[in-house]
Amino acid sequence: MIRVVIADDHPIVREGLKQLLSAAPDLGVVGEAQNGHEVIQQVREQEFEVLVLDLSMPGKSGIELIRQVREERPKLRILVLSMHQEHQYAVRAIKAGAAGYLTKESAAAQLVPAIRKVAGGGAFVTSAVAEQLALSTMPHADIAPHQSLSDREFQVFRLLASGRSVSGIADELSLSVKTVSTHKARLMQKMNLNNPAELVRYALHHRLIDDPDMPRP
Repeated sequence: MIRVVIADDHPIVREGLKQLLSAAPDLGVVGEAQNGHEVIQQVREQEFEVLVLDLSMPGKSGIELIRQVREERPKLRILVLSMHQEHQYAVRAIKAGAAGYLTKESAAAQLVPAIRKVAGGGAFVTSAVAEQLALSTMPHADIAPHQSLSDREFQVFRLLASGRSVSGIADELSLSVKTVSTHKARLMQKMNLNNPAELVRYALHHRLIDDPDMPRP
């Protein structure tokens, strides 16, 4: 039996995932978490093989949470199940220690085989993500400016592009306004952007924020 913990802040999503996994005789949901604190509590107190993890939850979440889980339980397999499309976060999640990345829109068809694969020691990524990972390890590969950002800078970048203010981001990420301002200045410099309008245009062009009406570049 592969023991699974589901981490998502929406009760309806967790219930739907439990029903989906209940049809698989070799999988069993042994715990749930609705925020980063509960994830760490489950990791410390529960015995299980696979953590199905949403990237966007209250408190500590995302790439930072993946790293902490890996520090606490290096052998635990993490399968990210996210609303964010692969090109936005998959490579960063895998580099942080996740064993797989799956979008929620693909969950109905792929969640069960994805859990089985990562539980068996494999990785679950699409060919496009595998290619991005390979390119990121090549010393002279052409990378887009946003790929040079740190995980925190990238997080601030996406929030800025989505219209959040510096003070709003500071509240959301539990950081000081000064720290967020420093991240903003660094990312603007790294990406050679001159103003917020250029930042938003870049994010939309590269599909780094969700805009269903934006054509693929």
